Parts: sequence; C-alpha cells; structure tokens
Amino acid sequence: MAYAQGRTVHDADSHVMETPDWFSGFADPDVRDRIPPLYVATVAPGEESFIAELRRRHQDPEFRARDAEEIMLRKNWKATGSFVKEDRPHALDLLGFASQLVFNTFANGVLCRAEQADDLDYAYGLARAHNRAMVDFCSVDRRLLAVGYVPLADFDRAHAMAREAVELGCAALMVASACPRRHSPSHIALDPVWATALEAGRPVVFHVGGGGRLLDPMYFENGLPPVPDFHGGAENFRSVDYMAIPYPPMQTLATMILDGVLDRFPDLRVGVIEQGASWLPGWMRALDSAADAFHKNEERLQRLSARPSEIVQRQVRVTPYPHEDAGWIVTNAGQDVCLFSSDFPHVEGGRNPLGRFERTLAPVSERERQRFYCDNFEDLMGRVLAERGLATTSTPASTVSTASTASTGSAG
Repeated sequence: MAYAQGRTVHDADSHVMETPDWFSGFADPDVRDRIPPLYVATVAPGEESFIAELRRRHQDPEFRARDAEEIMLRKNWKATGSFVKEDRPHALDLLGFASQLVFNTFANGVLCRAEQADDLDYAYGLARAHNRAMVDFCSVDRRLLAVGYVPLADFDRAHAMAREAVELGCAALMVASACPRRHSPSHIALDPVWATALEAGRPVVFHVGGGGRLLDPMYFENGLPPVPDFHGGAENFRSVDYMAIPYPPMQTLATMILDGVLDRFPDLRVGVIEQGASWLPGWMRALDSAADAFHKNEERLQRLSARPSEIVQRQVRVTPYPHEDAGWIVTNAGQDVCLFSSDFPHVEGGRNPLGRFERTLAPVSERERQRFYCDNFEDLMGRVLAERGLATTSTPASTVSTASTASTGSAG
C-alpha cells in the first residue's frame, strides 16, 4: 500500500543522497582531478562513515523486506532509493507520488562557491558534471525529474549551459539565489537563459543552499553554550540559521520582478523550493508597497503589467515546510502559489508530511487542496509533465489518505 493515496500528488522537493565521489565519474578530464570530495554535511555526526555498510544493506533481502513499512521512516542513505538509482522507482511506487523533482543534497554550496570565484572554466565544468549526474540518476524512471544547475556568472556561458541542460534532459533549471559577483540576476543579458527555459517548457527554480553564506558567524558568538543542530551535531542547521533561509530568494526574486524579468517572460514559471513559505504573504505585500512608494519616479515600475503580488500569483510557486501553517499561507498568498513537497529522503521532511499538511489545510477548500497537491505543480512544470505522460486532469478524492499510522507515525 502506497504512502499517498486518494488523489494525484506531485512532490516538488526530493533528493539524491550523494556519495563523496559522486561528481567524479561525470566530469570532463580537465575538471575531474580538481573536484574535491563532497563534504557530506547536514547529517547526523558520523553517519557518512556508514555509506558502504548501507550500500550492502540495500542488497540484503531481510532489510529490503521492510521497504514498504519503513518507506517514510528510513532517512538519508538508509532510505530506499536514496542513492542506489535502480531502487528509486520502487521507492516512488511505495511513496505513491505521481512525480518527483529531484535535487542534489550536498552540492549546492560547492556549485555556488565555484560560481562566485574567478575560475569560470571550473565553475561551468562543475555544473556540467552535476547535471550529467542528476540526469543519470533520474534516467531509471520517467517520473523522476532531474534538476540541473545553471551558473549565471557569465552571460554567454549561462545561455549555453541552459541549452545544454535542457538537451541533456534536465526537467528544471536551478540558479543560485546569491547575486552574481559582477551583475544583477535581472540583467537583460541573462534574458536568453529565461528564454531558453520558457521555450523548452522548463521552470527556473531556487533551492536552499544556493544563497551563499546565510549568516555572519558572529551571530553564534553569544557567550552561551553551543546548541545542537537539527541532526544532533553543533554546526549545521539551527534555529538562527533557519531564520535566514528565505532572505536570498526573497531579494533575488523581488529584483527580477521589479526589473521586469517576469513581465518580459510572462509564461515563465519560477519555483522557490525548500525555503519555507511563511514569509510569502508579507513579502508579497512588501513588493506592492515598494511599487506604490516608488511608482512615480521609477519607469520600470510604471511598465509592470500588474501589481507585483499578482505577478507572483501568476508565475511563482513556493513550497511550505510541513511544520508551517500551510492553510494560513494559502489563504493569505492565494490558491495558485503553494506546492506540496516531501523532502524525501531527508530527516527534515519528517515521517508524515502529508498528515501534517492535511491538518493545517483543513480550513481551506477542496479546490485549494487540489491546487496544493497537484495543479500548481503541473502549472510549474508545464510541458515537461505532458511530454512524459504525467499530467492529469482527473477529479481527486476529497482527502489525502496515507498508508498506516503505524508505519508513518501520527505526528510526523
């Protein structure tokens, strides 16, 4: 029995759990020897030392016999299909999701730092290796939608990389939410990147980890004892880090909207993935406030086709975290913006994201839930799902049911 039942559910955020040498086999020779092993951060301390053992366990019939009952309990490399690509279709069957956007886990920081440095041959070579690896992992099932990376540091190379990623088979084009070093992400010379995405029916997406350094480390020099992070360590993901996550995409996307990028490409879709959404309603109001306050003297604002918040509703799609009040966000941001995501196989997604979302979505209408679980994702992904026969117009059931509370946990 699949975890998700009763309606079509698309998953806007899932991951491959890379091994430290994950890039190497897909890199061109002039880059391969320069790629350091991926630092597998944001996991429980010492967990990365068990990857080889977990690979053996995924070949153990006794371990695999519990795949179904533990599909939402096993996390990181322990999860079925987390890094052995041949197992991912089985995992997707057990999850019951109609499709999954698939992101890397550890590479965003490496990609972003390379893009911000001076060696662009290396930055674009690294992105190429990443994109090949992602497409290879997802090649085992049409429901797996590989997310490629396009550095924006160089105008011509960015355009070429976007075309290459589409031709390679990437279903979405991820860009950093950190501002490029020498120009704005809204620069008109990047229009060919957005045109390539639009012509190919691919969305542009932002993801957590692409914003560069979130915080000045001095925020943690508070004279108090260290606090454990989300995974039990002391260095990666804490409440103060969490508060900074949405700010890079908020600024970058606001700049792109106010500078007219989304108006120049009104059919382009943009996803903001795994960066929460509680910020969304206030940010939309702040965009409108900025447009009102500066409209008289800024021609770019006078040229906008609609209020910025309406442009957001038209073109931007955002994933709340399961622990946020998704119903409140939908009510205040509009029914067209929010998307379901599981974060499979990460710990942060919890044991029962569907159950947690259903509780906070209880006050909203069935139509709004249908948009959250299915329609907004199909709008984001556009032609990609149609090309793969994954788009649906079926009428959903009134509620999402999940497999057994014994296997998923009652609270998530």
